[in-house]
Amino acid sequence: MVAVTLAGSEEVVQVVGEGTRAVGAGVPEGEAYAAPVPGPTFAAHFHLPGDPAVAPYAYGRQGNPTWTALEAAVADLEAPGEADAAAVVFPSGMAATTAVLFSLLRPGDVAVLPSDGYQLLPRARERLEGFGVVVRTAPTGADAQLAAIDEGVRLVWVETPSNPGLDVCDIRRLAEAAHARGALLVVDNTLATPLGQRPLALGADLSVASGTKALNGHGDVLLGYVAAREPALAAAVRAWRTETGAIIGPMEAWLAHRGIATLQLRVERQGATALAVARALRARPEVSGVRYPGLPEDPGHEVAARQMRHFGCVVSFTLPDRGYAERFLAALRLVSDATSFGGVRSTAERRARWGGDDVPEGFVRLSVGIEDAEDLVADLHAALDAAGDVSSGGARAT
Repeated sequence: MVAVTLAGSEEVVQVVGEGTRAVGAGVPEGEAYAAPVPGPTFAAHFHLPGDPAVAPYAYGRQGNPTWTALEAAVADLEAPGEADAAAVVFPSGMAATTAVLFSLLRPGDVAVLPSDGYQLLPRARERLEGFGVVVRTAPTGADAQLAAIDEGVRLVWVETPSNPGLDVCDIRRLAEAAHARGALLVVDNTLATPLGQRPLALGADLSVASGTKALNGHGDVLLGYVAAREPALAAAVRAWRTETGAIIGPMEAWLAHRGIATLQLRVERQGATALAVARALRARPEVSGVRYPGLPEDPGHEVAARQMRHFGCVVSFTLPDRGYAERFLAALRLVSDATSFGGVRSTAERRARWGGDDVPEGFVRLSVGIEDAEDLVADLHAALDAAGDVSSGGARAT
C-alpha cells in the first residue's frame, strides 16, 4: 500500500508494509480520549431525521457502523490503495457465496463452477439449476476450465488453491479468457487470504472468502465477505444482503476486525510451519500424495509462485486406509480432530467422513496453526508411529 501525506506543499509517499496495513486496516484516525478501535454498535435502528435516502445508517438490516469498519478493512486488504474498491460482509462464507451466485445470475445464464471445490458448491449448483441457471463444472488447474468458457458464459467461479485438494489455477489467464467472452471471474480466496493472494489485482471481478478461516483466525466467528473493484458489483451483492436479511451480528464483525490485526503474523508463521510439516510428511514411507503449493515439488507450485505471496496453512496427504487415518488422528496430541482451517490451533480431519469430496478414505486435511514447528512435526511423527504400530499388531504409543 502507498500512503500519501502532505508535508508543507509537497507530497510525501510512504510505503506501508503488510503488517502495518493489517494493524491499521479499517481503523479510524485517533481522537483524543477515544478508544483506538471503536466497540461494536448494537442497534436495530438509528435516529433518522429527514430524507432516509441520504442517511448513512437507518435500519439495522441495511447497515451498521461495525460492519462499515470491517468492510473498509477487508477492502483495504483485498485491493490496497484502490478508492473504488468495496467489500460486503456476511454471516458465513456460504452466505457470501450464494449472495454472489444468486444476485448476479438469472434464468438462462450459464455459470462454470469447479468440480473439485468446496463440498457445499454442488448444493448451490442444484439450487441454481432449479432457478433455470445452466451450470457446467470443470476441475481446478486443468485446461478444462478454459475449455468451459465460451461466448454464452456469464460467470466463472474458481477456488485457488482448491479445498481440499490444493490444486491451483492461473487467475490472470482465466480472467482474460472470461473477459474476452463477456463473463465475470469470481475467485474463492479463502485459503490464500488477501495477504497471500490478491485476485482483484490479477484480473478477477470479485474475491469471495470465508472469513471464518484465517482472516479471523481464532475459530470463534462465522464470517464471509465479497470484495470488488467495481462499485456496481458490490452494490448488487449488498442489495441481496439487505433483501434477504443475510446480515452479520455487530459482535461477530467486531471480533473479526480485531483478529485482522494479527493476520500478517499468523500468515507468515503458519506458512513457514506448513512448509516444514509438508517436508516432514514427504519423508514418511506410509504417507503419499502430499500437497502444499509452497513445496517446489508440488504440481501447482509454478503457478502458485507467480500469483501468491504466501502459500497458506493447509497441507493435505493420504494415509494407507481409513483405519490408519483414524488411528493417526486419535494419536495426535497437539492437533485437534476438527473441521475448518486457518485457526491459531492446528486441526486435522479425515475428509472423506463428510462425503461429497472425491478423495481417498485415508485422505487427511491438516490445518497448521501457530504452534512451534518442531513440536508439530514431532507430534505428527509420533502419531504416524503409533498408527503404524497398531496396524502391525503392536501396542499404541502413549
